[in-house]
Amino acid sequence: MRAKALFFIGLLLAGLALAQPRTNLRFTLDFAFQGPQAPFLLALDKGYYAAEGLNVTIDRGFGSADAISRIAAGNYEMGFADINSLIEFNVRNPSNQLLAVFMVYNTTPAAVFALKGRGISRPADLVGKTLAAPAGDAGRRLFPVFAEATGIDASRVNFINVDVPLREPTLVRGQADAITGFYFTSLLNLKNLGVKPEDLVVLKYADFTQDLYGNAVVVRRDFAQANPQAVAAFLRALVRGFKDVIANPDEGIAAVKRRDGLINEALERERLVLAFNSHVLTADSRAFGLGSVRRERMERNIQAVSKAFGLPATLRLEQLWTDRFLPPIAERRVTGSLR
Repeated sequence: MRAKALFFIGLLLAGLALAQPRTNLRFTLDFAFQGPQAPFLLALDKGYYAAEGLNVTIDRGFGSADAISRIAAGNYEMGFADINSLIEFNVRNPSNQLLAVFMVYNTTPAAVFALKGRGISRPADLVGKTLAAPAGDAGRRLFPVFAEATGIDASRVNFINVDVPLREPTLVRGQADAITGFYFTSLLNLKNLGVKPEDLVVLKYADFTQDLYGNAVVVRRDFAQANPQAVAAFLRALVRGFKDVIANPDEGIAAVKRRDGLINEALERERLVLAFNSHVLTADSRAFGLGSVRRERMERNIQAVSKAFGLPATLRLEQLWTDRFLPPIAERRVTGSLR
């Protein structure tokens, strides 16, 4: 009888657990469904968010600036966006500052791309040249930081506006001397247009300025204050997604394919490997775990962006970043690289 009673008590408790209301959480990506976004999507498909008591929806984005605006407007609770764009937003919107809680790209993926034989082989060669990029492109926005680090005058470099789909074709057609873009995005877009990697000059910002971080998970402060357990739960589930993608990249690409059946799977797998090996699985993330930042480096990052953007104030670290929601470092340890 006692065993039977315990069985029914167990069923009752399980039913109560299932009946607990889930926290709704709307998440916006920074861009389209591509290889590097796989961990977010795979964690959803494998039920990791649901197991943490979350009802998560994930939408594609249209650039970091747009993602930040969406979150700030209350259309999304959390999202994925460039930390440097967030620095500017938080300075200019002191009453509606957002919070970064998990660093994904431990180094900025921003880079300049040029074709060999067109007179560009080093940063100094960009002076007097014309670069093409969308107005909100992170590489374009961060170009003053790159210029400061390399000792060139940013005012002597001309930028022209192009839509995202036209950026790489503009370079190939010779309508611009160079372009800015994320390393793993523009490199593969150019390859898809028939440009061989060996025919490119690539100036990675991270090779010239070691302090800049890239994209992070961002949350509304009011949501984090009201739902701290939900934010921590989201990050626990996301870490599981990252580890699964690192262990099996093909599984991650399958999650992307389920959102966009027209993707080139081989191309997106290559993009995923490039993004992770260059910007996610860095020396810092191996030393301190996925999602972490070094305080002194982030403070230098804030100062560099504030100076380059001509911002009227400099943020304190606490106005931009917190590690209070991160899982223990033992859960965030990673080794190896993607193949």
